[in-house]
Amino acid sequence: MKILSNWNKQGDDDANFYLNAPRFIVFEGGEGAGKTTLIDNVEQFFLEKGVAVVRTREPGGTFFGEQMRNWLLNRRLEMRIDAKAELLLFLSIRAQHIDELIAPALNSGKIVLCDRFNDSTIAYQGAGRQLGVEYVSQLCSLVCGKVVPDLVFYLDIDPKIGLGRTLATAKENAMAGYMDAIESEKIEFHIRVRKAFQMLAAAVPKRYCSINAEQPRDAVVKAALNLLQDLYRV
Repeated sequence: MKILSNWNKQGDDDANFYLNAPRFIVFEGGEGAGKTTLIDNVEQFFLEKGVAVVRTREPGGTFFGEQMRNWLLNRRLEMRIDAKAELLLFLSIRAQHIDELIAPALNSGKIVLCDRFNDSTIAYQGAGRQLGVEYVSQLCSLVCGKVVPDLVFYLDIDPKIGLGRTLATAKENAMAGYMDAIESEKIEFHIRVRKAFQMLAAAVPKRYCSINAEQPRDAVVKAALNLLQDLYRV
């Protein structure tokens, strides 16, 4: 699989973009952190500048991935899936996602915006499911190879606040308080997930932009866009 450096300069049509401009941007955070709102705004940031951008998500991104996403998240809660089996399903979705969508987009010079990637698997399956952060990290590296994010926006939020937002949104959308298979986990699970995210962000601070997601969402968006303005010098 050919992967161009995510740090190469883009073509003449993107003359305002410099060598240090990230191509593969990932958005991470716990439930209710506001990733969707932030991605909406970041996508608009690039579109307004006429930059080719691909928006995708995990699990998902391909026909196979979206089918598996629906099954994994919306399955009957009493249907038990072994933690390792769940992990391998998520990784199979990622392998297809990289091969079919992410790698081709990066190789063609596009910017890729991805809602969740390896860090979510490490945090949710490694820490949340207690399979082991190092163990899951190694499997993620095996699947992804050289395809790693250039920039990660990590939205940090107290799980109780985030889950409260998620439940409120479900009620607003007439979903009768519906929570999917991950959201429905006990609070201890989500606390472990948050601690893992914080550890990952602290380990490679140059790659991560950590934002307090408990502040108003306009402030979260402003913090992210200010960073992008600086990185892309536009």
